[in-house]
Amino acid sequence: MSRRCALLAWALLALLGLGAAQDCGPIVSRREWRALASKCSRRLRQPVRYVVVSHTAGSVCDTPASCLRQAQNVQHYHVRTLGWCDVGYNFLIGEDGLVYEGRGWNTIGAHSGPTWNPIAIGISFMGNYMDRAPPARALRAAQNLLACGAARGYLTPNYEVKGHRDVQQTLSPGDQLYDIIQRWPHYRSVPQPHTPAPPQHLPAL
Repeated sequence: MSRRCALLAWALLALLGLGAAQDCGPIVSRREWRALASKCSRRLRQPVRYVVVSHTAGSVCDTPASCLRQAQNVQHYHVRTLGWCDVGYNFLIGEDGLVYEGRGWNTIGAHSGPTWNPIAIGISFMGNYMDRAPPARALRAAQNLLACGAARGYLTPNYEVKGHRDVQQTLSPGDQLYDIIQRWPHYRSVPQPHTPAPPQHLPAL
């Protein structure tokens, strides 16, 4: 099957909602989207407990062809401009309803800073979701991916989803997407440091 036919078949499955969670749904491999070869070597310790959801804050893509180009654009920026060993995310989600393989389940990403990168899978929705939400097929693709990750032992059964802004000072994953993921069953906020109440000065007797 040609690459174009494969992408169209995956897109049809995504639109029909036929991607089974245990099969991870339709995933476009690095080879299919013509990724640059990875130079990363640090491995994630599995099963992983945390998932950090972000957005790229860049252009939206809603067809397999446009999302393939956008995945390439994100990787080229991370590798050629920032000097990273690969695209920073473990997976990218397109508005075409497909998952694009980034560093995958086994390699530490560069998505949430030095504290969270080694202990979390980073998935990023391609687009800017401050003022609009991703379509249902994109959200379904992300949720199928995570269910698959738990079923296959890449994620712990009680894995926790965080928004990018929960773990770093950023607007990502955008107001609209952040509002949605807070309603996902595995979402857990990051506890804020406890600030002791100021002392009360009692009147002298």
